[in-house]
Amino acid sequence: MDPKMKRMKNHTEPGPRPPASTTGLTSASGQFGFTLIEIMVVVFILALLAGIVVPKIMGRTDEARRTTSKVQIKNIEEGLHLYKLDNGVYPSTEQGLSALVAKPTIGNIPQHWREGGYLPKVPKDPWSHEYVYVSPGAHGDYDLLSYGGDGEQGGDGKDADIESWNLD
Repeated sequence: MDPKMKRMKNHTEPGPRPPASTTGLTSASGQFGFTLIEIMVVVFILALLAGIVVPKIMGRTDEARRTTSKVQIKNIEEGLHLYKLDNGVYPSTEQGLSALVAKPTIGNIPQHWREGGYLPKVPKDPWSHEYVYVSPGAHGDYDLLSYGGDGEQGGDGKDADIESWNLD
């Protein structure tokens, strides 16, 4: 057999080692790894990045809740407009937003209520409070609002009310 072929078949010969500088330091036993200093540098860099990124993400929770509330109010308004198109009036305050999910049994009973409703369910605001619905409203045919983080009328900042007639 040709000596070159014999060497190719025999894979027991060790191949060249990569340089120690590209994979960490080499120990006396020939094993590769990272030194404690290299690991500490990586951990420091990751901690530095986390210190910069985490506060930016965490500080936006209130803003995200306010945006979610605005989107939910717009979705509820779409259901209210469809209800009015079918029935000629908005649900009364007494019937509430549940009239968009189940056919009302009190007040002015709608004659052309859509089978299946106008919303799959009435959502709670992002702070787990019920939306406030008044019809007729002081600002139009209806008023729809969330009392914000504190769940009480009025407030500033994260506790400010989110109102259907005053959406940004």
